[in-house]
This record gives sequence, structure tokens and C-alpha cells, in this order.
Amino acid sequence: MAIETKLPFDQEYVRSFSEGSGEPSWLLDLRLQALAKAEELPLPKPDKTKIDQWNFTEFANHVVQSAPISSLEELPEAVKALIDLNEEVKNLYVQRDNTPAYISLSENLKEKGVIFTDIFTAVREHSELLQKYLMKDGVKIDEHRLTALHAALLNGGVFVYVPKNVEIDTPLQAVYIQESKDAALFNHVIVVADDNSRVVYVENYISTMETSNAVVNIVAEVFANTNARVFFAAVDNLAKGTTTYVNRRGIAGRDGRIEWALGLMNDGNTVSENITRLIGDGSYGDTKTVVVGRGEQVQNFTTSVIHYGKHTEGHILKHGVVKDSATSIFNGIGKIEHGASKSNAQQESRVLMLSEKARGDANPILLIDEDDVMAGHAASVGRVDPIQLYYLMSRGIPRVEAERLIIHGFLAPVVNEIPIEGVKKQLIEVIERKVR
Repeated sequence: MAIETKLPFDQEYVRSFSEGSGEPSWLLDLRLQALAKAEELPLPKPDKTKIDQWNFTEFANHVVQSAPISSLEELPEAVKALIDLNEEVKNLYVQRDNTPAYISLSENLKEKGVIFTDIFTAVREHSELLQKYLMKDGVKIDEHRLTALHAALLNGGVFVYVPKNVEIDTPLQAVYIQESKDAALFNHVIVVADDNSRVVYVENYISTMETSNAVVNIVAEVFANTNARVFFAAVDNLAKGTTTYVNRRGIAGRDGRIEWALGLMNDGNTVSENITRLIGDGSYGDTKTVVVGRGEQVQNFTTSVIHYGKHTEGHILKHGVVKDSATSIFNGIGKIEHGASKSNAQQESRVLMLSEKARGDANPILLIDEDDVMAGHAASVGRVDPIQLYYLMSRGIPRVEAERLIIHGFLAPVVNEIPIEGVKKQLIEVIERKVR
């Protein structure tokens, strides 16, 4: 299906949706500006992947209303498995399609000024604070058609704000459930850790059906201010047939630290961007990503750490498994800007191909505009190591089980980083199912 320039919703619809949601004028203006730009801006051009025939705009419903839940026991079993139901105090947000269905934040965190709420409540109750961060310094509306379309049609997501000097010991968790085959998801997530604060945020995208023709356009903006730390973990597991664009962007201030652990397990065509900007001196960015591609799906993953401040440090680790006739492209970019002296950019991308027709590309790129720095990269594309396989089989382990163990060891550096046990278990089960 070709992308048409004409968009499915016009100014009148966007204005009506914004006013019906009780949004302030600044957000309506942003939506209308973005809609106008979406008409004229080109699609992004991910390296070695043609997406001009992908469906990013054709969907039946901008909003699918689902009922809130009164108890977590009402959730599907696959969703309940992600949540620690025995935990007495939960810091949890659940969204069913486009509906905020459940929200819980401990009284202790509320008293400390922590904000953890759905994006529309944040618009109404924390308008000025949200406006400060929404699509200004992180992701901008005019980057390309998909960022503009996202801003115009934003219809879900969460806002997290951790005040200065507040450290949160337990993770904040958000679960986004795709229940309708026709639901369009334009989720926006903002995580702000103010000076000297700490937070762990974990999100899951999960489909309750095997196939879908949905359009998903996700943007996450993460801010670690001076000496703040954000750990952001995600497991994306959307149905076959879902076309997904996901853009996760981080901004680190002086001595700020942003760490990502991403399990990208969608069964549909996916374009993913993960960019961390190390603005402040002494800031740190670390991205760990695992991917499994199967069937005929096409996926493109671009991970970038850009150094602006002095003494900054950036690490990229990407491990992918590709089988059947799937294609996965891994682009890793370490960029050190002029003036970012004493910085260190390191990256490693490795792709394991399990089938003759599978295609995996690992493209490490270093862009260095400063002399007094360190930088390095490693990349490999290949099949299961026959020596490792032989060693395990010589110990009496059947070939299929031996391959499974090697694959799990290959993906373990990211899987082991997931801080919520139920989410980690889900990621392992998804990997098992996809490589079987």
C-alpha cells in the first residue's frame, strides 16, 4: 500500500479532538502546525530500507475507546504475567488501546512531588511543565512526516516527572495493550529526572491478537538533568501486520546518565530510532538492544549516541537474530562533535542469521570532529558458531537445544538488564517463541 500525501484527518477533526480533550491552546496550535507540516514533509530515509510503500497513515479509527478496569484481575493473562500482582503498592499505568484504564502511584512518591500520569491528565493538571518538554529539545515536529503526524494525532502515553533530589527505588511501569485490530496508537512518553534524581521506567507494548493492520507511531523523550539518572527499559511485542515507527530520544545534562535496555520483538514491519544526546560535560549514555526478526518482516534499527559535552561517554550494544526470510538492518552511529574533548564513543553490533534467506546487516559508523578522544567499533554478521555447537552437542545436548542455548547466551546482555522479573520472563518467552 503506497503512502498518500493526503492524510486521513483534517484540521477540523484535529481541532475538534483537541477541544474535546480539554487541551490548552498551546497544544492545539502545536497539533495544527504539525498537521500542516505532515502534508509537505518527506518520510524518513532509514539506511538500506525502503519504506515508501509502508502504511503509516491509512487507519480506520484515530481513537478506540475501551473501558477502564476496577481490578488488575480483569486483565488478560498475558498482561497479568507482566505485573507483580502480589506487590502491595504498585507504581503502574495500564492503557487499553487509547484509554487510560488503570493508574496507581504510591502515596510516598506523591508526597515527594513525583508525577506519573497519563498524558491527557498531565495536559490538564501540569500544562506548563509538560509544555516545557513536549517536542522541543528532544524530538521536534518538523524532523519528517512521521514526527509531524505523531504530534498532530497524539492520542496516548504517559508523563513522568521526578523532582530534584528525589530517588525512586522501585520501577515505574507502563503497559500498553493493543486490543483492537484497527486501533491507531500515537503514544507519547516523557520521562524527566530533574537535578540529582533517579528513576527506573519500564514499558511494555503487547498485542492480544496474532495479526493486525494497525498503525503505531511512538515517541519517547527522556531527560536526565544535572547529575540525574534514568534507566529506561522497554519490550515491544506488537502483532504481525502492525506497521510501527518508534522514536526514543534522550537528552543528558551535566553528569547526567541515560541507560536503555530495549527488547524489540514486534512481528510487523518496524522502523526504530534511538538517539541519545550527551549535552552536558561528564554525561553518559548506554544503549543495549536485542532484536528477533522472523517470517517476511522488514526491520530497521538506528541507534546513535552524539557527544556534545566534554568527558562524555557513550556505549552501543546491539544483538539481533534473524530467521526465515526476514530482513533486519542495524545502524550504529557514534558521533563526537567539535569541542567534546576527552570523550569516548564505543559500539558493538552483532547479527546471528538462522536461515539461508534471512538477511542481517550491521553498519557501524563513527563520525569524529574532535582530536583528543577515544572511539571504537566492532560488527559481525554470521551463523551459529559451529565450534560452540559442537562443544554443546559433544556433551550430549541435542542440536535444537544447543542452538537455543547459544541464542539465549547471545541475547543475554540485554535480557539480564530488565529490572522487573515478569517483564524479563516475558521477553525470554517471546524470544523462545520467535526462534523456535
